[in-house]
Amino acid sequence: MFTPHVEVRATADGSSTLYVPALNEHYHSTHGALQEARHVYLAAGLEPALTEANQLVWVLEVGFGTGLNALLTLERSLSASQQIFYDTIEKFPLPWEVVSQMHPESYLSGPELQDYQHQLHAAAWNRPVTLTPNFVLLKCSGELQATPLSQDTYQVIYFDAFAPEKQPDMWTDEVFAQLYEAAAPGGVLVSYCAKGSFRRSLKAAGWLVEKVPGPPGKREMTRARKQE
Repeated sequence: MFTPHVEVRATADGSSTLYVPALNEHYHSTHGALQEARHVYLAAGLEPALTEANQLVWVLEVGFGTGLNALLTLERSLSASQQIFYDTIEKFPLPWEVVSQMHPESYLSGPELQDYQHQLHAAAWNRPVTLTPNFVLLKCSGELQATPLSQDTYQVIYFDAFAPEKQPDMWTDEVFAQLYEAAAPGGVLVSYCAKGSFRRSLKAAGWLVEKVPGPPGKREMTRARKQE
């Protein structure tokens, strides 16, 4: 599998991210990778779903990347009463040798979480892997557009692709129509991106779009809901 050349960079909250020189792009916000993930994906996406669901929350992540969103979701599952099924799609998986260079022990709370991060990356691709009684991971390698997705399934979609100007094929009307079909009725899609073109594509696919306050360093982010 192709792995882009990356460099480890520190972010403002003490956590690390990766920088891709070929794209002049970071995997996370330089204002704080941990803060961004917790604010955009957990607080705006996962937590409302946990409040509404009784037994199961099914999450789809577009862009597994360093595994940070998956790790924080797994951490939240340890104290949740619901089971979380976590599906993620990644075209360019990062090897553990690269992720481990981010020195996660410096910003992850405790050895248990560090061990789970390694398990996320060591888990087999393209088949479900139960990491805890409440967290089942399915990592799919390949392009989102070529990945069959079950319809009316996902209560939460983490849309974490590189920025539209860096990865334009991921921000099309067709992609958001595909994700709309995959979302459960009432399901939400959350993203760090707040561009007008992104929101227009979401609306064209049928999503109900709202602006919500962004993480540190960003005034706004986007949350969209599928009609029930």
